[in-house]
Amino acid sequence: MKYILSLDQGTTSSRALIINQEGKVLGLAQKEFTQIFPKPGWVEHDPNDIWATQASVMTEAIVHARLTLRDIGAIGITNQRETTIVWDRKTSQPLCNAIVWQDRRTTAICKMLKKEGYEPLFQKKTGLLLDPYFSGTKLKWILDNVEGARKRAEKGELAFGTVDSWLVWKMSEGRQHITDATNASRTLLYNIHEGKWDDELLSILDIPREMLPEVKSSSEVYGDCSEGVCSTEIPIGGIAGDQQAALFGHSCFKKGMGKVTYGTGCFILMNTGKEVPPSSDHLITTIAYKLGDEVHYALEGSVFIGGAVVQWLRDSLGIIRNSWEVEQLARSVPSSDGVFFVPAFTGLGAPYWDPSTRGMILGLTRGTTAAHIARAALDGIAFQVSDILDIIQKEVPIKELRVDGGAVRDDLLMQKQANLANIPLMRPKWKEVSALGAAFLAGLSIGYWKDQEEIANLWEEEKRFDPNLSDEERTNQKKQWEHAIACAKLWGSQDE
Repeated sequence: MKYILSLDQGTTSSRALIINQEGKVLGLAQKEFTQIFPKPGWVEHDPNDIWATQASVMTEAIVHARLTLRDIGAIGITNQRETTIVWDRKTSQPLCNAIVWQDRRTTAICKMLKKEGYEPLFQKKTGLLLDPYFSGTKLKWILDNVEGARKRAEKGELAFGTVDSWLVWKMSEGRQHITDATNASRTLLYNIHEGKWDDELLSILDIPREMLPEVKSSSEVYGDCSEGVCSTEIPIGGIAGDQQAALFGHSCFKKGMGKVTYGTGCFILMNTGKEVPPSSDHLITTIAYKLGDEVHYALEGSVFIGGAVVQWLRDSLGIIRNSWEVEQLARSVPSSDGVFFVPAFTGLGAPYWDPSTRGMILGLTRGTTAAHIARAALDGIAFQVSDILDIIQKEVPIKELRVDGGAVRDDLLMQKQANLANIPLMRPKWKEVSALGAAFLAGLSIGYWKDQEEIANLWEEEKRFDPNLSDEERTNQKKQWEHAIACAKLWGSQDE
Protein backbone atom coordinates (compact mmCIF):
# COMPACT_ATOMS: atom_id res chain seq x y z
CA MET A 1 0.00 0.00 0.00
CA LYS A 2 1.44 3.34 -1.08
CA TYR A 3 0.61 6.78 0.31
CA ILE A 4 0.80 10.38 -0.93
CA LEU A 5 3.18 12.94 0.57
CA SER A 6 1.76 16.46 0.38
CA LEU A 7 4.02 19.46 0.92
CA ASP A 8 2.14 22.57 2.06
CA GLN A 9 4.54 25.50 1.96
CA GLY A 10 2.75 28.47 3.53
CA THR A 11 3.47 32.07 4.38
CA THR A 12 4.45 31.48 8.00
CA SER A 13 5.26 27.77 8.12
CA SER A 14 6.18 24.71 6.09
CA ARG A 15 4.13 21.57 6.55
CA ALA A 16 4.12 18.01 5.29
CA LEU A 17 1.27 15.51 5.43
CA ILE A 18 0.94 11.81 4.66
CA ILE A 19 -2.46 11.04 3.10
CA ASN A 20 -4.13 7.71 2.38
CA GLN A 21 -6.70 6.73 -0.25
CA GLU A 22 -9.66 7.83 1.92
CA GLY A 23 -8.20 11.30 2.34
CA LYS A 24 -7.20 10.68 5.94
CA VAL A 25 -4.08 12.38 7.28
CA LEU A 26 -1.79 9.72 8.79
CA GLY A 27 1.16 11.95 9.63
CA LEU A 28 1.67 15.70 9.90
CA ALA A 29 4.62 17.93 10.75
CA GLN A 30 4.94 21.70 10.74
CA LYS A 31 7.69 24.24 11.33
CA GLU A 32 7.45 28.00 11.39
CA PHE A 33 10.18 30.12 9.84
CA THR A 34 11.32 33.71 10.25
CA GLN A 35 9.30 36.60 8.84
CA ILE A 36 11.56 39.46 7.76
CA PHE A 37 10.29 43.06 7.71
CA PRO A 38 13.15 45.29 6.49
CA LYS A 39 10.96 48.40 6.03
CA PRO A 40 7.29 49.31 6.51
CA GLY A 41 5.29 47.46 3.86
CA TRP A 42 8.19 45.12 2.99
CA VAL A 43 7.93 41.39 3.75
CA GLU A 44 10.70 38.88 2.99
CA HIS A 45 11.61 35.23 3.56
CA ASP A 46 14.97 33.50 3.37
CA PRO A 47 14.51 30.89 0.59
CA ASN A 48 16.98 28.60 2.35
CA ASP A 49 14.76 28.74 5.46
CA ILE A 50 11.80 27.75 3.31
CA TRP A 51 13.69 24.76 1.93
CA ALA A 52 15.27 23.73 5.24
CA THR A 53 11.94 23.70 7.08
CA GLN A 54 10.18 21.93 4.21
CA ALA A 55 12.88 19.23 3.97
CA SER A 56 12.78 18.76 7.74
CA VAL A 57 9.01 18.30 8.01
CA MET A 58 9.02 15.82 5.11
CA THR A 59 11.07 13.43 7.21
CA GLU A 60 9.18 14.20 10.40
CA ALA A 61 5.76 13.51 8.85
CA ILE A 62 7.01 10.15 7.56
CA VAL A 63 8.18 9.25 11.08
CA HIS A 64 4.84 10.30 12.61
CA ALA A 65 3.03 8.05 10.12
CA ARG A 66 5.40 5.18 11.01
CA LEU A 67 6.34 4.79 7.36
CA THR A 68 9.44 5.13 5.23
CA LEU A 69 9.96 7.18 2.09
CA ARG A 70 9.70 3.95 0.09
CA ASP A 71 6.03 3.84 1.11
CA ILE A 72 5.33 7.08 -0.77
CA GLY A 73 3.72 6.75 -4.20
CA ALA A 74 3.92 10.42 -5.24
CA ILE A 75 4.54 13.92 -3.93
CA GLY A 76 2.14 16.86 -4.31
CA ILE A 77 3.12 20.48 -3.70
CA THR A 78 0.97 23.44 -2.74
CA ASN A 79 2.53 26.78 -1.97
CA GLN A 80 2.15 30.40 -0.99
CA ARG A 81 1.61 32.14 -4.31
CA GLU A 82 3.23 35.21 -5.90
CA THR A 83 6.23 35.07 -3.54
CA THR A 84 9.20 35.68 -5.80
CA ILE A 85 12.58 33.92 -5.66
CA VAL A 86 15.63 34.35 -7.90
CA TRP A 87 18.58 31.98 -7.64
CA ASP A 88 21.89 31.07 -9.27
CA ARG A 89 21.49 28.14 -11.65
CA LYS A 90 24.97 26.76 -10.91
CA THR A 91 25.12 27.06 -7.13
CA SER A 92 21.35 26.94 -6.39
CA GLN A 93 21.90 29.83 -3.98
CA PRO A 94 19.28 32.60 -3.75
CA LEU A 95 20.34 35.96 -5.13
CA CYS A 96 18.48 37.75 -2.33
CA ASN A 97 15.63 37.14 0.08
CA ALA A 98 12.30 36.09 -1.39
CA ILE A 99 9.87 38.98 -1.83
CA VAL A 100 6.63 37.76 -0.24
CA TRP A 101 3.18 38.17 -1.78
CA GLN A 102 2.25 40.62 1.00
CA ASP A 103 5.14 42.95 0.12
CA ARG A 104 4.15 46.41 -1.19
CA ARG A 105 7.52 47.81 -2.31
CA THR A 106 6.54 47.82 -5.99
CA THR A 107 3.61 50.20 -5.50
CA ALA A 108 5.46 52.94 -7.42
CA ILE A 109 6.16 50.58 -10.34
CA CYS A 110 2.48 49.64 -10.52
CA LYS A 111 1.41 53.28 -10.41
CA MET A 112 3.83 54.13 -13.21
CA LEU A 113 2.55 51.30 -15.40
CA LYS A 114 -1.04 52.36 -14.76
CA LYS A 115 -0.21 55.96 -15.63
CA GLU A 116 1.31 54.77 -18.90
CA GLY A 117 -1.97 53.00 -19.68
CA TYR A 118 -0.82 49.39 -19.44
CA GLU A 119 -3.35 48.02 -16.95
CA PRO A 120 -6.06 47.10 -19.52
CA LEU A 121 -3.46 45.13 -21.52
CA PHE A 122 -2.23 43.21 -18.46
CA GLN A 123 -5.80 42.55 -17.34
CA LYS A 124 -6.86 41.33 -20.79
CA LYS A 125 -3.94 38.90 -21.11
CA THR A 126 -3.40 37.74 -17.53
CA GLY A 127 -6.75 38.32 -15.79
CA LEU A 128 -4.86 40.31 -13.12
CA LEU A 129 -4.69 43.94 -12.07
CA LEU A 130 -1.50 45.96 -11.72
CA ASP A 131 -0.94 45.53 -8.00
CA PRO A 132 2.24 44.86 -5.96
CA TYR A 133 0.60 41.57 -4.89
CA PHE A 134 1.67 39.78 -8.07
CA SER A 135 5.10 38.40 -8.98
CA GLY A 136 6.00 40.31 -12.14
CA THR A 137 6.77 43.68 -10.59
CA LYS A 138 8.61 41.97 -7.71
CA LEU A 139 10.89 40.28 -10.24
CA LYS A 140 11.43 43.57 -12.05
CA TRP A 141 12.36 45.20 -8.72
CA ILE A 142 15.00 42.52 -8.05
CA LEU A 143 16.53 42.93 -11.52
CA ASP A 144 16.57 46.71 -11.12
CA ASN A 145 17.85 46.87 -7.54
CA VAL A 146 20.13 43.90 -6.82
CA GLU A 147 23.62 44.66 -8.07
CA GLY A 148 24.52 42.74 -11.22
CA ALA A 149 21.20 40.89 -11.34
CA ARG A 150 20.04 42.10 -14.74
CA LYS A 151 23.31 41.34 -16.55
CA ARG A 152 23.46 37.87 -15.00
CA ALA A 153 19.83 37.21 -15.89
CA GLU A 154 20.43 38.20 -19.51
CA LYS A 155 23.35 35.75 -19.63
CA GLY A 156 21.05 32.96 -18.48
CA GLU A 157 22.80 32.55 -15.12
CA LEU A 158 19.73 33.18 -12.97
CA ALA A 159 16.43 31.35 -12.51
CA PHE A 160 13.13 32.84 -11.36
CA GLY A 161 10.35 30.95 -9.72
CA THR A 162 7.51 31.07 -7.28
CA VAL A 163 7.88 28.82 -4.23
CA ASP A 164 6.72 25.68 -6.07
CA SER A 165 9.52 26.12 -8.63
CA TRP A 166 12.08 26.60 -5.86
CA LEU A 167 10.99 23.43 -4.05
CA VAL A 168 11.02 21.31 -7.21
CA TRP A 169 14.46 22.69 -8.13
CA LYS A 170 15.82 21.74 -4.69
CA MET A 171 14.10 18.34 -4.64
CA SER A 172 15.38 17.45 -8.09
CA GLU A 173 18.84 18.91 -7.32
CA GLY A 174 18.53 21.42 -10.14
CA ARG A 175 17.28 19.06 -12.85
CA GLN A 176 13.76 20.50 -13.04
CA HIS A 177 12.94 24.19 -13.49
CA ILE A 178 9.15 24.12 -13.77
CA THR A 179 5.92 25.60 -12.47
CA ASP A 180 2.27 24.77 -13.05
CA ALA A 181 -0.42 26.80 -14.79
CA THR A 182 -2.03 27.99 -11.54
CA ASN A 183 1.17 29.53 -10.23
CA ALA A 184 2.15 30.90 -13.65
CA SER A 185 -1.22 32.66 -13.83
CA ARG A 186 -0.26 34.74 -10.75
CA THR A 187 2.86 36.33 -12.21
CA LEU A 188 1.54 39.09 -14.55
CA LEU A 189 3.68 37.39 -17.22
CA TYR A 190 1.47 34.46 -18.34
CA ASN A 191 -1.20 34.73 -21.01
CA ILE A 192 -4.09 32.70 -19.58
CA HIS A 193 -5.90 32.57 -22.95
CA GLU A 194 -2.96 31.27 -24.96
CA GLY A 195 -1.36 29.26 -22.15
CA LYS A 196 2.17 30.64 -22.47
CA TRP A 197 4.58 33.30 -21.23
CA ASP A 198 3.74 36.54 -23.02
CA ASP A 199 6.59 38.26 -24.87
CA GLU A 200 4.86 41.66 -24.92
CA LEU A 201 4.38 41.70 -21.15
CA LEU A 202 7.94 40.48 -20.58
CA SER A 203 9.16 43.35 -22.75
CA ILE A 204 7.14 45.95 -20.82
CA LEU A 205 8.56 44.73 -17.49
CA ASP A 206 12.01 44.17 -19.03
CA ILE A 207 12.29 40.55 -17.86
CA PRO A 208 14.52 38.08 -19.76
CA ARG A 209 12.60 34.99 -20.88
CA GLU A 210 15.65 32.85 -20.02
CA MET A 211 14.81 33.19 -16.31
CA LEU A 212 11.37 31.62 -16.53
CA PRO A 213 10.38 28.05 -15.66
CA GLU A 214 8.60 25.68 -18.04
CA VAL A 215 4.83 25.70 -17.41
CA LYS A 216 3.20 22.30 -16.84
CA SER A 217 -0.31 21.08 -16.01
CA SER A 218 -1.39 20.79 -12.37
CA SER A 219 -1.35 16.98 -12.42
CA GLU A 220 1.38 15.04 -14.21
CA VAL A 221 4.64 13.36 -13.29
CA TYR A 222 7.17 16.18 -13.66
CA GLY A 223 10.18 14.18 -12.53
CA ASP A 224 11.47 12.58 -9.36
CA CYS A 225 12.58 13.78 -5.97
CA SER A 226 16.20 12.67 -6.22
CA GLU A 227 17.83 9.98 -4.08
CA GLY A 228 20.14 12.61 -2.63
CA VAL A 229 17.13 14.36 -1.07
CA CYS A 230 14.59 11.58 -0.49
CA SER A 231 16.96 8.57 -0.24
CA THR A 232 14.82 7.01 -2.99
CA GLU A 233 13.31 8.36 -6.20
CA ILE A 234 9.69 9.47 -5.72
CA PRO A 235 7.55 10.97 -8.52
CA ILE A 236 6.55 14.61 -8.09
CA GLY A 237 3.08 14.52 -9.59
CA GLY A 238 0.96 17.51 -8.57
CA ILE A 239 1.43 21.27 -8.13
CA ALA A 240 -1.07 24.03 -7.43
CA GLY A 241 -0.98 27.37 -5.67
CA ASP A 242 -2.48 27.07 -2.20
CA GLN A 243 -5.84 28.63 -3.02
CA GLN A 244 -6.36 26.62 -6.19
CA ALA A 245 -5.31 23.49 -4.28
CA ALA A 246 -7.98 24.27 -1.68
CA LEU A 247 -10.60 24.67 -4.41
CA PHE A 248 -9.58 21.26 -5.76
CA GLY A 249 -9.47 19.75 -2.28
CA HIS A 250 -13.05 20.91 -1.70
CA SER A 251 -14.06 19.11 -4.94
CA CYS A 252 -15.35 22.38 -6.40
CA PHE A 253 -15.19 20.87 -9.89
CA LYS A 254 -18.39 22.40 -11.28
CA LYS A 255 -19.16 25.93 -12.40
CA GLY A 256 -20.66 27.93 -9.53
CA MET A 257 -18.94 25.96 -6.76
CA GLY A 258 -16.72 28.06 -4.53
CA LYS A 259 -14.68 28.19 -1.35
CA VAL A 260 -13.22 30.63 1.16
CA THR A 261 -9.89 29.91 2.82
CA TYR A 262 -9.20 31.72 6.09
CA GLY A 263 -5.44 31.77 6.49
CA THR A 264 -2.94 34.61 6.90
CA GLY A 265 -5.15 36.28 4.31
CA CYS A 266 -8.59 35.23 3.09
CA PHE A 267 -9.05 33.94 -0.43
CA ILE A 268 -12.30 33.42 -2.26
CA LEU A 269 -12.35 31.33 -5.45
CA MET A 270 -15.40 30.55 -7.57
CA ASN A 271 -15.13 27.93 -10.33
CA THR A 272 -16.36 29.48 -13.60
CA GLY A 273 -15.77 26.42 -15.80
CA LYS A 274 -13.80 26.21 -19.03
CA GLU A 275 -14.58 29.75 -20.18
CA VAL A 276 -12.64 32.79 -19.04
CA PRO A 277 -15.08 34.99 -17.08
CA PRO A 278 -15.51 38.68 -18.01
CA SER A 279 -12.89 41.10 -16.72
CA SER A 280 -13.78 43.05 -13.61
CA ASP A 281 -12.32 46.13 -11.96
CA HIS A 282 -12.69 44.45 -8.59
CA LEU A 283 -12.01 40.74 -9.04
CA ILE A 284 -9.25 38.88 -10.80
CA THR A 285 -9.49 35.97 -13.21
CA THR A 286 -7.16 33.09 -12.55
CA ILE A 287 -6.55 29.50 -13.61
CA ALA A 288 -8.32 27.16 -11.18
CA TYR A 289 -6.45 24.06 -12.40
CA LYS A 290 -5.22 22.42 -15.57
CA LEU A 291 -5.68 18.69 -16.12
CA GLY A 292 -4.12 17.45 -19.35
CA ASP A 293 -4.93 20.10 -21.94
CA GLU A 294 -8.14 21.16 -20.21
CA VAL A 295 -8.07 24.44 -18.28
CA HIS A 296 -10.67 25.47 -15.71
CA TYR A 297 -10.87 29.11 -14.65
CA ALA A 298 -11.99 30.91 -11.51
CA LEU A 299 -12.98 34.33 -10.25
CA GLU A 300 -10.94 35.30 -7.21
CA GLY A 301 -10.92 37.94 -4.54
CA SER A 302 -8.07 38.25 -2.05
CA VAL A 303 -8.11 39.75 1.44
CA PHE A 304 -4.52 40.48 2.45
CA ILE A 305 -5.01 40.43 6.22
CA GLY A 306 -7.30 37.71 7.57
CA GLY A 307 -5.97 35.44 10.31
CA ALA A 308 -2.92 37.72 10.48
CA VAL A 309 -5.02 40.21 12.46
CA VAL A 310 -5.42 37.57 15.19
CA GLN A 311 -1.64 37.09 15.20
CA TRP A 312 -1.35 40.87 15.62
CA LEU A 313 -3.71 40.81 18.60
CA ARG A 314 -1.49 38.09 20.10
CA ASP A 315 2.03 39.27 19.22
CA SER A 316 1.77 43.06 18.98
CA LEU A 317 -1.17 44.05 21.16
CA GLY A 318 -0.77 41.19 23.65
CA ILE A 319 -4.46 40.82 24.51
CA ILE A 320 -4.42 37.04 23.89
CA ARG A 321 -1.71 34.45 24.52
CA ASN A 322 -2.80 31.95 21.85
CA SER A 323 -4.72 32.47 18.62
CA TRP A 324 -7.54 30.15 19.68
CA GLU A 325 -8.28 32.41 22.69
CA VAL A 326 -9.67 35.16 20.44
CA GLU A 327 -13.11 33.54 20.09
CA GLN A 328 -13.52 33.16 23.86
CA LEU A 329 -12.49 36.79 24.40
CA ALA A 330 -14.79 38.05 21.62
CA ARG A 331 -17.73 36.00 22.96
CA SER A 332 -17.41 37.70 26.36
CA VAL A 333 -19.26 40.71 24.89
CA PRO A 334 -22.52 40.61 22.89
CA SER A 335 -21.15 42.85 20.11
CA SER A 336 -18.26 45.13 19.23
CA ASP A 337 -20.29 48.01 20.75
CA GLY A 338 -19.77 50.23 17.70
CA VAL A 339 -16.05 49.49 17.29
CA PHE A 340 -14.88 48.75 13.72
CA PHE A 341 -11.47 47.33 12.85
CA VAL A 342 -10.12 47.74 9.31
CA PRO A 343 -7.00 45.47 9.34
CA ALA A 344 -5.33 47.01 6.30
CA PHE A 345 -1.78 46.53 7.60
CA THR A 346 -0.44 46.00 4.07
CA GLY A 347 -3.07 47.91 2.11
CA LEU A 348 -6.42 46.65 0.87
CA GLY A 349 -6.87 43.86 -1.64
CA ALA A 350 -10.11 43.12 -3.49
CA PRO A 351 -12.40 44.85 -4.16
CA TYR A 352 -10.55 48.09 -3.33
CA TRP A 353 -6.99 47.38 -4.53
CA ASP A 354 -5.55 50.26 -2.54
CA PRO A 355 -1.96 49.64 -1.38
CA SER A 356 -1.84 53.00 0.46
CA THR A 357 -4.60 52.23 2.99
CA ARG A 358 -3.41 51.39 6.49
CA GLY A 359 -5.07 49.66 9.43
CA MET A 360 -7.51 51.59 11.59
CA ILE A 361 -9.67 50.96 14.68
CA LEU A 362 -12.67 53.30 14.85
CA GLY A 363 -15.47 53.98 17.31
CA LEU A 364 -13.41 53.75 20.51
CA THR A 365 -14.95 55.06 23.75
CA ARG A 366 -13.98 54.96 27.42
CA GLY A 367 -16.06 51.78 27.67
CA THR A 368 -14.14 49.96 24.94
CA THR A 369 -12.34 46.85 26.18
CA ALA A 370 -9.94 44.31 24.73
CA ALA A 371 -12.97 42.07 24.12
CA HIS A 372 -14.65 44.69 21.92
CA ILE A 373 -11.45 45.07 19.89
CA ALA A 374 -11.16 41.28 19.53
CA ARG A 375 -14.76 41.05 18.36
CA ALA A 376 -14.26 43.94 15.92
CA ALA A 377 -11.15 42.18 14.55
CA LEU A 378 -13.16 39.02 13.79
CA ASP A 379 -15.95 41.12 12.33
CA GLY A 380 -13.37 42.88 10.13
CA ILE A 381 -12.33 39.56 8.61
CA ALA A 382 -15.95 38.70 7.80
CA PHE A 383 -16.75 42.15 6.39
CA GLN A 384 -13.76 41.98 4.02
CA VAL A 385 -14.79 38.56 2.69
CA SER A 386 -18.42 39.69 2.34
CA ASP A 387 -17.32 42.67 0.21
CA ILE A 388 -15.91 40.20 -2.33
CA LEU A 389 -18.78 37.72 -2.18
CA ASP A 390 -21.27 40.52 -2.93
CA ILE A 391 -19.44 41.20 -6.22
CA ILE A 392 -19.04 37.52 -7.16
CA GLN A 393 -22.78 37.04 -6.60
CA LYS A 394 -23.46 39.47 -9.44
CA GLU A 395 -21.40 37.30 -11.83
CA VAL A 396 -22.13 33.76 -10.57
CA PRO A 397 -24.98 32.98 -8.14
CA ILE A 398 -23.65 31.22 -5.02
CA LYS A 399 -25.85 28.64 -3.32
CA GLU A 400 -23.35 27.62 -0.65
CA LEU A 401 -19.71 28.07 0.21
CA ARG A 402 -17.18 25.54 1.45
CA VAL A 403 -14.70 26.92 3.98
CA ASP A 404 -11.27 25.93 5.27
CA GLY A 405 -8.23 27.33 7.04
CA GLY A 406 -7.23 27.79 10.66
CA ALA A 407 -9.91 30.38 11.46
CA VAL A 408 -12.86 28.16 10.48
CA ARG A 409 -12.64 26.55 13.93
CA ASP A 410 -14.07 29.84 15.19
CA ASP A 411 -17.85 29.33 15.18
CA LEU A 412 -18.43 33.00 16.02
CA LEU A 413 -16.55 34.12 12.90
CA MET A 414 -18.27 31.54 10.70
CA GLN A 415 -21.75 32.59 11.85
CA LYS A 416 -20.86 36.26 11.34
CA GLN A 417 -19.69 35.40 7.83
CA ALA A 418 -22.90 33.54 6.98
CA ASN A 419 -24.95 36.45 8.31
CA LEU A 420 -23.12 39.14 6.34
CA ALA A 421 -22.90 37.17 3.09
CA ASN A 422 -26.43 35.76 3.46
CA ILE A 423 -25.08 32.43 2.18
CA PRO A 424 -24.84 29.07 4.01
CA LEU A 425 -21.28 28.05 4.91
CA MET A 426 -20.20 24.40 4.90
CA ARG A 427 -17.26 23.37 7.09
CA PRO A 428 -15.80 19.98 6.11
CA LYS A 429 -14.51 17.24 8.38
CA TRP A 430 -11.13 17.71 6.72
CA LYS A 431 -8.89 20.40 8.22
CA GLU A 432 -6.09 20.28 5.65
CA VAL A 433 -7.90 21.06 2.42
CA SER A 434 -5.04 22.75 0.51
CA ALA A 435 -2.71 19.86 1.29
CA LEU A 436 -5.41 17.39 0.28
CA GLY A 437 -5.89 19.23 -3.02
CA ALA A 438 -2.18 18.86 -3.80
CA ALA A 439 -2.33 15.21 -2.78
CA PHE A 440 -5.34 14.58 -5.02
CA LEU A 441 -3.54 16.17 -7.98
CA ALA A 442 -0.44 14.04 -7.35
CA GLY A 443 -2.53 10.91 -6.85
CA LEU A 444 -4.40 11.42 -10.13
CA SER A 445 -1.07 11.59 -11.96
CA ILE A 446 -0.20 8.01 -10.96
CA GLY A 447 -3.72 6.55 -10.88
CA TYR A 448 -3.92 6.46 -7.07
CA TRP A 449 -7.41 7.91 -7.44
CA LYS A 450 -9.25 6.94 -10.61
CA ASP A 451 -10.91 10.28 -11.39
CA GLN A 452 -12.41 13.46 -9.95
CA GLU A 453 -15.70 11.73 -9.16
CA GLU A 454 -13.94 9.33 -6.81
CA ILE A 455 -12.32 12.31 -5.07
CA ALA A 456 -15.61 14.24 -4.82
CA ASN A 457 -17.23 11.30 -3.02
CA LEU A 458 -14.67 11.63 -0.20
CA TRP A 459 -15.79 15.16 0.87
CA GLU A 460 -17.90 15.25 4.06
CA GLU A 461 -19.57 18.12 5.91
CA GLU A 462 -18.85 18.65 9.61
CA LYS A 463 -21.04 21.68 10.31
CA ARG A 464 -23.30 24.05 8.41
CA PHE A 465 -23.80 27.73 9.27
CA ASP A 466 -27.07 29.25 8.01
CA PRO A 467 -27.72 33.03 7.99
CA ASN A 468 -29.88 34.30 10.86
CA LEU A 469 -29.68 38.11 10.43
CA SER A 470 -32.45 40.37 9.13
CA ASP A 471 -31.93 42.19 5.83
CA GLU A 472 -32.33 45.53 7.63
CA GLU A 473 -29.61 44.77 10.19
CA ARG A 474 -27.29 43.36 7.50
CA THR A 475 -27.67 46.52 5.41
CA ASN A 476 -27.07 48.76 8.43
CA GLN A 477 -23.87 46.91 9.44
CA LYS A 478 -22.51 47.05 5.89
CA LYS A 479 -23.13 50.81 5.68
CA GLN A 480 -21.13 51.32 8.87
CA TRP A 481 -18.33 49.13 7.47
CA GLU A 482 -18.29 51.17 4.23
CA HIS A 483 -17.83 54.31 6.33
CA ALA A 484 -14.93 52.69 8.22
CA ILE A 485 -13.27 51.72 4.91
CA ALA A 486 -13.66 55.29 3.62
CA CYS A 487 -11.97 56.64 6.77
CA ALA A 488 -9.04 54.21 6.42
CA LYS A 489 -8.58 55.03 2.73
CA LEU A 490 -8.65 58.75 3.50
CA TRP A 491 -5.85 58.30 6.05
CA GLY A 492 -3.76 56.38 3.53
CA SER A 493 -4.27 59.00 0.83
CA GLN A 494 -2.35 61.65 2.80
CA ASP A 495 0.96 60.15 1.55
CA GLU A 496 0.02 60.49 -2.11
